[in-house]
Amino acid sequence: MKTKTIFLLFPVLFAGMVIFSMIQDEEYPETARTLTTTDGCVFMTAMGEQSSEDFYVYKTDENIELAVRDGLSWLEEAQLPNGGYGAGSHSRQDIRDPHAVKADPATTAMVAMAYLRSGATISSGTHSNQLKKATEYLLRTVENVNPNDQYITDVRGTQIQTKLGQNIDAVLTAQYLSSLLDRKMKGIDKKRVQKCLDICVKKIEQGTDASGKQRGAGWAGVLQSGLANSALESAQSVGAEVDEEVLERAKEYQRSNYNADTNNVKTEDGAGVMLYSVSGSVRGTAKDARKAKEAIEKAKKEGALTDGEVTAKNLQKAGYSESEAIQYATSYNVYNAAKETAQQDEVLNGFGNNGGEEFLSFLQTGESMVVNQDNDWRKWYDNMSGRILKIQNEDGSWNGHHCITSPVFCTASSLLLLTVENDISFLQKVGEE
Repeated sequence: MKTKTIFLLFPVLFAGMVIFSMIQDEEYPETARTLTTTDGCVFMTAMGEQSSEDFYVYKTDENIELAVRDGLSWLEEAQLPNGGYGAGSHSRQDIRDPHAVKADPATTAMVAMAYLRSGATISSGTHSNQLKKATEYLLRTVENVNPNDQYITDVRGTQIQTKLGQNIDAVLTAQYLSSLLDRKMKGIDKKRVQKCLDICVKKIEQGTDASGKQRGAGWAGVLQSGLANSALESAQSVGAEVDEEVLERAKEYQRSNYNADTNNVKTEDGAGVMLYSVSGSVRGTAKDARKAKEAIEKAKKEGALTDGEVTAKNLQKAGYSESEAIQYATSYNVYNAAKETAQQDEVLNGFGNNGGEEFLSFLQTGESMVVNQDNDWRKWYDNMSGRILKIQNEDGSWNGHHCITSPVFCTASSLLLLTVENDISFLQKVGEE
């Protein structure tokens, strides 16, 4: 009886959706949701039941521009009086009002990176005031930390800390400060920024355990560890002193989560979700995989090799020691296998629908491909951008459907993905020797 009733209701529901769509088109002709191609099913995409393959058709310059514009405008209104942004507490995930939560460094850093990657500067232009205030909030927070404290903030119990890990504030703040230093902007005290970056790097290094992962892991702690790996490499690329032994442990942890021979994935530190683990494996091996590829290409060009296959044997011929050759060959194999796995539809579905962890995983995979100068990154970017465009809210924000539900955090993550093209030079610099 229930099934019959549902089928009888379909014509009514469909008519209602058509009428609603017509009203939306009339009332919002200029919004990012007015796509220039035929719409797919937003519900199916958001719930992870529709493939991202061929979603590139939705990714046009116009759609990207409008989506970014509306997302940044929403974030501008979401800023708190102290310059920070907040995701809210884990105990009150139902609160979506960005002004009804406390500021936290992790969320503020994500928003600041979104502004920066979208073209904002501290001294002038659109959103410069918001970026300047967010930066000042982060610098004050880091400067006020007690050297003996474990973390850079006393704001505890946030959605981001609970889901990703207790040290995520230092991790994401370090990433932002590195990006800021790379741009050599006017209007900032470079020494002040560098000093705060050094403090964050120390907190990350102190938070790295013997296996290479970050202590105080949250529900999906593998993401915190992957982001920590990225933060250390980014800091190193702008001149910060990074403990090489700690960084190598961090990379080894990410390598160990993926077996390239069997395609088995360790998901214990990723809430049992393959997407979180493989995106970390891709990120943790991207730089070494690029070095291995470049070493083989150079050796072949110089005549030391007759074939361009990346193997431990060929890497030894290219000049690496046996142990180094094995390590780099492993990274190369893990990167390529994990990259393919990370883009499979059943893996992209993540937890079953989109939370902040999914957005971060998508972003981490894409950035890794740019770090590695991987030619496949364009296809990933076009399809993933189409997927993200399809689930933007009418007010310009994005929000999660589980775990990290914060519209502030999810909006910043989505904007970082949509504008990744603007950061190609920095990301590739991170991947350099």
